[in-house]
Amino acid sequence: MQLTGADIVVRCLQDEGIDYIFGYPGGAALHIYDALYKQDKVKHILVRHEQGATHAADGYARATGKAGVVLVTSGPGVTNTITGIATAYMDSVPMVVLTAQVPSHLIGDDAFQEVDTVGITRPCVKHNFLVSDVNRLAETMKRAFYIAESGRPGPVVVDIPKDITAAMAEYHYPEVVDMRSYQPRTRGHAKQIKRGLELLTQAKKPIIYTGGGVVLGDAAEPLRKLTGKLDFPVTSTLMGLGAVPHDDPSFLGMLGMHGTYEANMAMHGCDVMFAIGARFDDRVTGELSKFAPGARIIQIDIDPSSIGKNVPVEVPIVGDCGQVLEQMLEHLDGYLEKIDRPAVDAWWEQVDRWRAVRSLDYKPQEDKIVPQLVVQRLMEITGGNAYVASDVGQHQMWAAQYYGFNRPRRWINSGGLGTMGFGLPAAMGIQLAFPEETVICITGDASIQMCLQELSTCLQYGLPVKVINLNNQYMGMVRQWQEFFYDRRYSHSYMDALPDFVKLTEAYGHVGMRVEDPAELDDTLEKAFALKDRLVFVDVITDPTVNVYPMIAAGKGHNEMELHPGQGEVQERELA
Repeated sequence: MQLTGADIVVRCLQDEGIDYIFGYPGGAALHIYDALYKQDKVKHILVRHEQGATHAADGYARATGKAGVVLVTSGPGVTNTITGIATAYMDSVPMVVLTAQVPSHLIGDDAFQEVDTVGITRPCVKHNFLVSDVNRLAETMKRAFYIAESGRPGPVVVDIPKDITAAMAEYHYPEVVDMRSYQPRTRGHAKQIKRGLELLTQAKKPIIYTGGGVVLGDAAEPLRKLTGKLDFPVTSTLMGLGAVPHDDPSFLGMLGMHGTYEANMAMHGCDVMFAIGARFDDRVTGELSKFAPGARIIQIDIDPSSIGKNVPVEVPIVGDCGQVLEQMLEHLDGYLEKIDRPAVDAWWEQVDRWRAVRSLDYKPQEDKIVPQLVVQRLMEITGGNAYVASDVGQHQMWAAQYYGFNRPRRWINSGGLGTMGFGLPAAMGIQLAFPEETVICITGDASIQMCLQELSTCLQYGLPVKVINLNNQYMGMVRQWQEFFYDRRYSHSYMDALPDFVKLTEAYGHVGMRVEDPAELDDTLEKAFALKDRLVFVDVITDPTVNVYPMIAAGKGHNEMELHPGQGEVQERELA
């Protein structure tokens, strides 16, 4: 069957089972857009900015586990995607980004809307391709999806010159591809697994430290089986929330810079640490020289370059988290009798004393809305079952701390790159994937303005996202750092020209609400969520002085946390 390159691209998407592609047209991409017009299997979502396309595809991918797909034109179309590509790369999200390019004979001539797409994207993709032969186009597309979704997932760019999309070739989409130079290992080495079980069951002060790899690897079920049998304390990174239910008695909450007191103290004091799908990011470890000084570490990761990269690891296990945990479960019963239960029980007693500090407690106010309360009310109204996308800043940390996640892939946020503007377009992608589910975007007055134009996309496609704007009139996390470390010199963190978000939302054709009185918060949120088929933007005016606690400052260890005012005395007594 002879097809144009543009038709081949669309047929590849169909045969790959792609439901949605997020994009924005332009001259170099028009052949592909014309091919999309002539079919109805792959639905194109017209965003209002290419960054919005990447974040929407990213949110779709994180929520479904399938690669998100983006289509943009050359030049500025490509450069506008870079932030979204880097966001997906940092968080290991599968994405295929199709970028149109100027005709092959013009590449290198500084042609209109030409950029070196391969060169620009190389540092922030898992792989990229420049298609030079239409006869290799279908195979390249297959390779792109295979690379994006296998091993440690990530974004892959396919740059397609306009003449390639016009050329003719026979269409054949391979069922599988074999790449000799790329063979990700999924099963763990049997000897290393036994070594890991041996060390783990020798622990007297164990901690299980889980990360985003557990979510990406669909490893929540074997993880829960393992933790149930071991009865060891479990903590999670920001990206791993939901893999272990928030109300599981063994779960200590999130660890790291804004983690719970009990999670961070247990990490600091443990003698054996079992890291599963976590890469020891600086926001988790704090000052490396002070990190877990007595810990012997077991680490599972599908990416061998992530093992031992930041901290020394005694038992490295390369493989897919889910498969390795299943392998461990096959042998675990034979090791359980080796556990020193009295020692572990004594460790639990210590952990429970740290829990008693209640580091996430806060004081509600009569005349001002505190942001933590808003997130807790959201959880109560939705029963903890919503998909929650967030932007980046204080509101992101409060969402992670106070919305209890019981299932994986329900918490969608930018962790590694920390991308403001991520929340709304990511929520769009989630809502398209799950039209009957409740999808919330928790944002702030600074972040929401980064990709606010996607409210127009939500109207066009009828996406009833609920946007909760924790409006404190500041770039909140910047203000907090300036308060703590810059002697309250609030340099350019105050947002003194904010729009009327209610009127702006209404101008886009949606429902806007504002609430300032704590007594009206519950009623306003209930009204918002009762509008099942409408996007509702709730502008919640919050106390601008509230900070995120606990906090580990730069240069500090896990045992040197800043707690809420009033909790410090409890902490000092505990340490004594």
